[in-house]
Amino acid sequence: MNLSDLHPAPGSRKATRRVGRGHGSGRGKTAGRGTKGQKARTGGKIHRAFDGGQTRLSKRLPFVRGVGNSNIPFRDEYTIINVADLELFEAGTRVTSEELVARHLMTPAEGRGLIKVLGNGEVDRALIVRAHKFSASARAKIEAAGGAVEIIAVKVYEKTKRSKKEAPGAPASPAAQA
Repeated sequence: MNLSDLHPAPGSRKATRRVGRGHGSGRGKTAGRGTKGQKARTGGKIHRAFDGGQTRLSKRLPFVRGVGNSNIPFRDEYTIINVADLELFEAGTRVTSEELVARHLMTPAEGRGLIKVLGNGEVDRALIVRAHKFSASARAKIEAAGGAVEIIAVKVYEKTKRSKKEAPGAPASPAAQA
């Protein structure tokens, strides 16, 4: 076998259709574009969001500003655990998300997310509770029973863009010094 023997598989290489080469070719005159209109013109493209003259969907939706907690894709969803739910644990237990999942107080997916403990109910035993947030009443009830509260730190990303006004005490940018 030589390199000169190699050739593409039959039918894999198809000649491109040459349009606009006279009426004998079958694709002459309007070159398969029909007659007149925006789509018949060179460079005539219709935006994919164009809705046939109707107001486009992006204009009809409500305007939501920013990436706050009200913006659903970026919302912080907390799984709620009440102090009354902690009655299932023995005294001296370290209550973590894994323990809560094992006792079926939350699903495994919720166990990987954020947890908030609320003060609904009573606790009568000393527990060490780990969560991302605690209400003031939940913290008071857990500590009054002789337990402890451990807050799991949530990673906060620094802003990547500088504000228009430089922070006081920060070194001025080279352009401002000139």
